[in-house]
Amino acid sequence: MQMKLKFICFLGLATIVLISMNLRKTPTITPSSTPSPSSTPSGEPRWEEPGPYHVAYPQNYKFVMDDTPTCRTRSPFLVMMVPVAPSDVAARDAIRNTWGSETVVQGEVVEALFLVGRPGGADAGLQQEKLIQENDRHHDLIQSDFQDSYRNLTIKTMVMLEWLAAHCTNAAYVLKIDSDMLVHVPNLVKLLLDPGTARQNYMTGLVWWHSPVLRDPLNKFYLPTDIIAEPEYPPYPLGMGYVMSLDLPGKILQVSTQIKPIFIEDAYLGMCLKLLGISPTDPPESTMFIVDPVHPLSTCSLSKVIAVTTTSIPQMKGYWETSRGPDAKC
Repeated sequence: MQMKLKFICFLGLATIVLISMNLRKTPTITPSSTPSPSSTPSGEPRWEEPGPYHVAYPQNYKFVMDDTPTCRTRSPFLVMMVPVAPSDVAARDAIRNTWGSETVVQGEVVEALFLVGRPGGADAGLQQEKLIQENDRHHDLIQSDFQDSYRNLTIKTMVMLEWLAAHCTNAAYVLKIDSDMLVHVPNLVKLLLDPGTARQNYMTGLVWWHSPVLRDPLNKFYLPTDIIAEPEYPPYPLGMGYVMSLDLPGKILQVSTQIKPIFIEDAYLGMCLKLLGISPTDPPESTMFIVDPVHPLSTCSLSKVIAVTTTSIPQMKGYWETSRGPDAKC
């Protein structure tokens, strides 16, 4: 009986020790909001995101390709900036051959530029060579040395603002537009020339009002309260396409040092605008910026739109051709 009791005690003690060892092996995962530096193969500092919540923007990126004459030898009324993946040559060529080819609209000079970061993957070197050759032909690529990725969209946007603030203060407006969008350039220029459109502190697009901060960790747009405590984002235009007066890039960059960047780039711009005491403006018509259209679009809809999402390059080309035709009206 005594031996049996000792055996049971031994088993109990062993169980406690095993549980204790497993607990010590289980990591405690705590979201971090402090970026940690590492280094690239060349030894240069690189900032990495420590978790899925915070995007580091150390403001030390350099432009490695930047020979466009836009805003240097030419001062356009409107600059259209297209952030695009380095490998997406097809989208760039489609834009060059459609709405990006409209360079003088209602007497105003309009120019389109493409913004890319560093290519990634096993063929990054080959992609870079192709980018250089492409820019030699068109001189419309701007490249910075950040890693081009979806999680770095805020960095990409802030680098775009850096370039605009440095070079384009003599221009009037900038359109930031995704590469899968159709832009009706004449409608946009008409809006910007309207006497009721502000020339300063102006930002418009499809404005999101009272957008909730998502707290579900399973949602890809999840942000915890230690990153942003407020239950709602300040109002902001959706990143698919928005317009701003060219006094704003410098102002946004100035206040951005006071706000912890998040990876949701359009919401982050809204946070910067709030600190500036500026609110985005709804467009005059809700039909001007459409993020989720019902295709196919009618000629009437195309005659009213400024920016609309398309599902393919052939669709975008077809819509552009239709929008320029004599029947593109209601």
